[in-house]
Amino acid sequence: MKELSIDPLKFLSAFIFVAVSFVITILITPLFTDFLYRNKIGKRIRDTDYEGRKTPIFYKLHKTKENTPTMGGILIWGVSAVITAFSNLSRGGTLLPLFTLFSSGVIGAIDDLMNVFSVGFGRGGMRFRTKLLIYAAVAAAGSWWFAYKLDWLSRGFFVPGLGELVLGYWYIPVFILSLVFISFSANQTDGLDGLAGGIFAIAFGAYTIICLAKGNYPLAIFCATILGATLAFLWFNIFPARFFMGDTGSMSLGMTLGVIAFLTNTVYALPFVAFIMFAEAITTIIQMVSKKFFKRKVFQVAPIHHHFEAIGWPETKVTMRFWIINAITAVIGLSLVIIFN
Repeated sequence: MKELSIDPLKFLSAFIFVAVSFVITILITPLFTDFLYRNKIGKRIRDTDYEGRKTPIFYKLHKTKENTPTMGGILIWGVSAVITAFSNLSRGGTLLPLFTLFSSGVIGAIDDLMNVFSVGFGRGGMRFRTKLLIYAAVAAAGSWWFAYKLDWLSRGFFVPGLGELVLGYWYIPVFILSLVFISFSANQTDGLDGLAGGIFAIAFGAYTIICLAKGNYPLAIFCATILGATLAFLWFNIFPARFFMGDTGSMSLGMTLGVIAFLTNTVYALPFVAFIMFAEAITTIIQMVSKKFFKRKVFQVAPIHHHFEAIGWPETKVTMRFWIINAITAVIGLSLVIIFN
């Protein structure tokens, strides 16, 4: 078992990157939100699900948020990409996560604009299967990098209790499915003011520490930069939100989080570090399966945060309690990394 340790100076420098990213994002956010308001780049609330069926409970809960500016996630990945490009790009360890962050962010921005201008499916936006294929293609590009540039086909995939499990070419579909799952899980989580932003802040904070402990300083700085930008976004996104993250934020940050988990070989810790995201996705799957095969709903609305809204919990209570739960499980994830490293 390899001993984990954190260099105090590197820990301090990571904190500096958090602070710098936070300050830069805070300073440019008013200009960005003013642009969104002036150009009426506002979210259109869907009244149907991905299969075109009416969702009256969801629409009733959130119709007052219609036309709230969206695409705030551009601030997070934009600031993080620029800082990384100028300070950290020469270190190869950040090339793949930076590509993932940027490419997924651009795709998400296109989807958000389609929603704003009512282009595409329903009230606007890409169809689910279209999004699935596009993000799977991004994940496939990442799997190629892992397989042939980083030679992960011959390396072990760590599983607690089993040790290093060499998957060979099976590593590629596992990688693609994992990244697609976490990105769509993140997208499901982005449904209440401040919810996704808070969960991402906890997750990237945890992975900043994990990367430092594993000695991957460039990746730690990358995570710290995203953490700072996310905290600045959250400053404006907590209830009542001045703007929303949008797919450009949730999908890009979710997929990037998955890449970081693979780069650190700590995928086993990801369900704990991002527990709420997994819970949101699983409850959505349960609801879909139950409705399709048993013609009944398990939850009043899925994902789970909307269910608690529907039974009368204030939005802020749901958000903050989910933050607390994810903070606790993230500590469990960190503990697992320390135990099994």
